[in-house]
Amino acid sequence: MRRRWGLPLAGIALVLALWWAGSALLVQRTPIAAAFAPWPSLVALAHLVCGADIWHHALLSLQRVAVGLLLAIACGVPLGVLAGLSRGFSQATTPVFQFLRMISPLSWMPLAVMVLGVGDLPVYFLLAFAAVWPVMLNTAAGVAQIDPHWLMLARGLSATRRETVLHVILPGITAHILTGVRLAIGIIWIVLVPAEMLGVSAGLGYFVLDTRDRLAYSELMAVIVLIGAFGFALDCIARWLHARWVHG
Repeated sequence: MRRRWGLPLAGIALVLALWWAGSALLVQRTPIAAAFAPWPSLVALAHLVCGADIWHHALLSLQRVAVGLLLAIACGVPLGVLAGLSRGFSQATTPVFQFLRMISPLSWMPLAVMVLGVGDLPVYFLLAFAAVWPVMLNTAAGVAQIDPHWLMLARGLSATRRETVLHVILPGITAHILTGVRLAIGIIWIVLVPAEMLGVSAGLGYFVLDTRDRLAYSELMAVIVLIGAFGFALDCIARWLHARWVHG
């Protein structure tokens, strides 16, 4: 119990101490840094959490995360299965996929706005583009590690290709898919904030810009803390789902 709770609390206390010390040193050169200190930021966080405005922005951000993740899964899982089953498809597409994977999703922002316009559509595209690669690669890795005896048994029972994929391959690689989803959630959450600074009028990324424009620096730090808390919660949910599937 001491390790389970004591060490994490000690780590949080150390971060708060470093945060306070850093803001105290900055105040000597930049007096405005006092607004970024822990206490004003935590007070602003309490006011934000008790209000309704921040939850409106948070729910919109979570909705965009869900849509982007579903699009990534809908594209990444079939491509990963195909890459794992077909050596020819894998050899033909691996250079292209690896090339596209190394392009920062944010570099597509101008083109996304030109093609999809201003609003949620370019945000969905950027999030899905960022998240599809870990889903696809983990799916392909899962297919490659499937026990070949399972596939032989399916063929021996005269299973069609569709039945083999639905009843043998997908259940056998679910743990790998969940691992890819967990990685994708982390990437999506990082890309979300700058993506929401692009032509949308609500969301956590938009709220960050809004606090900057209003010079509400304590609220700015509070939103940063809240973004970290939401991301941590999403990762915990993904870890729980993965562990439940693996151990179940």
